[in-house]
Amino acid sequence: MQPSFWHEKWDAQQIGFHLSAVNPLLIQFWPQLKLPANSQVFVPLCGKSLDMCFLAEQGHEVLACELNELAVAQFYQENNLTHTVEQIGEHKRYSTEQVTIYQGDIFSLQNTNSTELDKTSAFYDRAALIAWPEAMRLQYAKQLAYLIPAGSVGLLVTLDYPQAELNGPPFAVSDDWVQANMGADFEIERLACEDVLSDNPRFVKKQVSSLTESVYKLTRKG
Repeated sequence: MQPSFWHEKWDAQQIGFHLSAVNPLLIQFWPQLKLPANSQVFVPLCGKSLDMCFLAEQGHEVLACELNELAVAQFYQENNLTHTVEQIGEHKRYSTEQVTIYQGDIFSLQNTNSTELDKTSAFYDRAALIAWPEAMRLQYAKQLAYLIPAGSVGLLVTLDYPQAELNGPPFAVSDDWVQANMGADFEIERLACEDVLSDNPRFVKKQVSSLTESVYKLTRKG
């Protein structure tokens, strides 16, 4: 999964992973984290997600990372947000009052502004973990754990289906994978697991036999 794959998707606006509304799971489960309003929330691989607007509306400071520059520009444009842009290390730092996005590779993010990341106390991953094929997924999970301070709590949303029946992304991530590969760095609590096959026409059309969506509360150990 090379960066060029995602750049081509954004250039062609083939962004089926982008939701045109705030994710209902975020609205439903975010209050369970019981975070102070002024908490800083890290959003990896954020795209132009409206979920960031929801988090800001809760009073949170949003700190995000996104590979594609067009996605970042469209987020600020489409939400009519005046912003500044500065170069910090390998990343461009886009910033408005409550939403800051580092545009660039998440795997080099530690080289940009660790002081700002140190203020993080929460995180939200809806479409990041499931964007990686299994060969690269653990590297991402370790990077997420590296970037956020001990004690940070967050929501993780995953999809699981028979991987052989459909090529990702999104890729299938099982509960067993989450427990086995993230348990060393996070305390893991699965909050929900629902059958969502009928809500996803693409999977139905491709004759995928089952599709479940899970929501986890993760707490960074340390």
